[in-house]
Amino acid sequence: MIPNFMAEKLIIKFDEYLDTVEKLALTISQNYKPTVLVGIMRGAAPIIDILSRILKLPTAYIVIQSYSGSGIENKQGELIFARDISSIASNTDYERVLLVDDLSDTGLTLNKSIEWLKQYEPVKNYIKEIKTACLWKKKSSSFTPDFCPVRLNSDPWIIQPTEHYEELNIEEIVSKQKKRAK
Repeated sequence: MIPNFMAEKLIIKFDEYLDTVEKLALTISQNYKPTVLVGIMRGAAPIIDILSRILKLPTAYIVIQSYSGSGIENKQGELIFARDISSIASNTDYERVLLVDDLSDTGLTLNKSIEWLKQYEPVKNYIKEIKTACLWKKKSSSFTPDFCPVRLNSDPWIIQPTEHYEELNIEEIVSKQKKRAK
């Protein structure tokens, strides 16, 4: 059973978010030498951007959609993987993979992504090791990432710095920008 994640909220400010990514980068650089960063989209996008700049590594992205149905947005649904990885990394870069997501919520996405990567035809024979990283691990997650600066003692709904955009539409942005231009 998936707990009610809406019971408690953890609001992350942008500077706190950046500091957490930097802590993650330090831990990785001291304990692992990945040859490629593979981000799980969308949550890992800003993390991968920052890590790739700090660690000077090529990047790749796996796009995964979780379908849970109408009215149950806070529950994990069936995972649907994109057909291919998006990357300009060469196949040989996949020797030591660091798989990155924003958080370990239930653990399902990270577990299934490792399985998927190990079966992904273009690179599977080049992969010697896969390690995982995320910013937050929730208490009830069944998955323990190799690198994670924040291990929570509860299962809050984590509100990241850019999530407010999900509540806005383009017309509201136009209006906001017009007001600022005056």
